[in-house]
Amino acid sequence: MKMLVDEEVHVDYGQIFVESGDGECDLHDAFGGQEGVGLCGAGTDGALLLLTGLWIGGVGLTVELHDGRPAPDETWEEIVEVPFRPVSQETKLRQWNGKDWWELGLEERDYRVRYSASGMDAGRSKNVREDDEPRTDDRYLLQFWPAPPEPARLLKQTSRTAANWHDFATSPVG
Repeated sequence: MKMLVDEEVHVDYGQIFVESGDGECDLHDAFGGQEGVGLCGAGTDGALLLLTGLWIGGVGLTVELHDGRPAPDETWEEIVEVPFRPVSQETKLRQWNGKDWWELGLEERDYRVRYSASGMDAGRSKNVREDDEPRTDDRYLLQFWPAPPEPARLLKQTSRTAANWHDFATSPVG
């Protein structure tokens, strides 16, 4: 396993992005075709949209690259998996406001991505965290490993916040 990022990442509107090439995505496009799998939207080529409980402020985020499928860690409260394929040599984790980003160094190949979260309801209750305040309980883990594409899957859901995002991913855009 290779640790790619282990940082406090600033979120706005509860969003963080993974982008390659011109792979920007909006909220509705990100979840297109995922059949009830929210939290990590992979509906735009070369991009991922990650959702958090905290609306504005810093959250703990770890990003890992594995050689093969890691065993799911059931201590996480929320777990989803989606397919991802970078569309350029450069893939970045980017804050919504664009003030900071991290190069992930992913190859242009198919990956499976697991996004795990804990404390989403606590983050949503806090809503806004100022820089001088202690972290809320919400934290996140993003794992990549080489794998052929397969549909998005919801592996575990416990919070009201995650349930709302899974419902959003199910709703038709109108």
